[in-house]
Amino acid sequence: MDKLLKKNERIDDLHIKDLKIIQNSKGFCFGIDAVLLTSFVELRNKSKVVDLGTGTGIIPILLAGKSTNSIITGIELQQEVADMALRSVALNGLENRVKILNIDLKKATDYIPVNEFDVVTANPPYMHNKGLINLEDKKAISRHEIMCTLEDVIKTASKLLKHHGRFFMVHRPQRLVDIMVLCRRYKLEPKRLQFVQPSSGKRPNLLMIDCKKAAQPELKILDPVVVYNGQGEYTDQLLELYNKKSLEKRGDLNEG
Repeated sequence: MDKLLKKNERIDDLHIKDLKIIQNSKGFCFGIDAVLLTSFVELRNKSKVVDLGTGTGIIPILLAGKSTNSIITGIELQQEVADMALRSVALNGLENRVKILNIDLKKATDYIPVNEFDVVTANPPYMHNKGLINLEDKKAISRHEIMCTLEDVIKTASKLLKHHGRFFMVHRPQRLVDIMVLCRRYKLEPKRLQFVQPSSGKRPNLLMIDCKKAAQPELKILDPVVVYNGQGEYTDQLLELYNKKSLEKRGDLNEG
C-alpha cells in the first residue's frame, strides 16, 4: 500500500464499505461539501455519471460506495491531482466502475459522448478570480475560477446529460442568481434546492441544487441542513447523512 503514496500523501479511511482515498497534506483535501453533495445525489440502477472537476476522486468513490453498478467518470484538469484520483480508484479496486480522465472539462465532449449521461455532479471553484493568483497553486485552482467558470461547468453538464438527465451541484448562496440564470440558459431546470447552515440561526454558507434537463418549471425548497448544534458538535441530521467517523476529520465547511 505504501508504494501507492508519494511525498506528503496519506491514505484516509472513508468509513463506508471499506473505501479509502489518497490525499496530500500540502494540497487541497476534500471537505464536508463533497460529502453532502454525495448524499444529495439521487442515483438510479445502472446510472452513467460524470463528475466535473473531480479533484482526488472523492465524489466518484463515494458514489461508487452508494451504488452497486453505476459507472462513474471523473474529469480533472490538474495532472498530479488526477494521478492521485487514479491511484485511489486502484486502491479501492474500482477500475471497472470508476474512470478518471485528465482533461479540461471545457473539452469534455472531445473525449466522451454528448447527451448520454444520467447524472452529472460538480463541486466547482466557488470564488471569482480576482487579481493575480499563482497558477501552480493547487488550492487556488480548486477554490478560484481560474481554469473554468461557473458557466463552463453548467454548459458542459448540459451537453453531457441525456434528456431529463440530472445535474447536482454544491456552491455558495451568493452565487444563487448566477446559478439559476445559467441553468435556465442551458436548459437545466432547477427542481430541488437545499441550503446548508453552519448552525441554527446562522445564514447558509452552502447550497445544493438538483436540476433536470429539458424539464418543466417547478422548484422545491427543502429543509436546510444544519451542520453544528449548540454544543459545537455535528447534528443528528448531518450524522444521518454520512458515517460519523468519516466526518470527524473533515473540519469546517470547505472554503473552496
